[in-house]
Amino acid sequence: MRISKNPEDRKTEILDAAEMLFTTKGYSATTVNDILSKVGIAKGTFYYYFQSKEEVMDAIVMRFIDKEVEAAKAVAADPNLKAPEKLFQIIVGQRADDGQKGQMIEELHQVNNAEMHQKSLVETILQLTPVLTEVIEQGIKEGVFKTPFPKETVEFLLASSQFLLDEGIFQWEHQEIMQKATALTHIIETTLGAEKGSFAYILGMYDNEKERKPNE
Repeated sequence: MRISKNPEDRKTEILDAAEMLFTTKGYSATTVNDILSKVGIAKGTFYYYFQSKEEVMDAIVMRFIDKEVEAAKAVAADPNLKAPEKLFQIIVGQRADDGQKGQMIEELHQVNNAEMHQKSLVETILQLTPVLTEVIEQGIKEGVFKTPFPKETVEFLLASSQFLLDEGIFQWEHQEIMQKATALTHIIETTLGAEKGSFAYILGMYDNEKERKPNE
């Protein structure tokens, strides 16, 4: 007997299966037939939801971004947190690696996935900007930040950090990464008019990432 599923449930099922295959077998090595076999559906069902394997990858990446943005929005909306604490939680949350996300990012770093990688960076900047701008504006009211351009400052900081500190784009040595993280900390504090040392935790995050990658 054929089982009929809710369209959203079926779409999620396809994405879950594809994500598992992309992170274990590799994006390039995974075929549409592999996804069909994993889910147990016919080719027509797959193409009802997605036009190609590339479109599936795109949807998976957007799902990661949406999840992170929703988490950031929840932090930004917390009335019990001051602006600096909100920024801390959002930045730490963005840098967190839950395993699946890290493996998917590695797949995006492959040459043939460059276009999708670029789109993921752009979408992250577009969706996070209004969330972080709200937090900066709160900080201005609290007197801990001083900038006449909160939105534009966020855009420049996100664009530079998302691109320049992406180790899949630039093959920096750890020492170079730490130097750039130090510079980023200085730039953030300067452009936001924040107290010196208030963003020093960023250095710790990049240092901890090196400890999680002992083979590099």
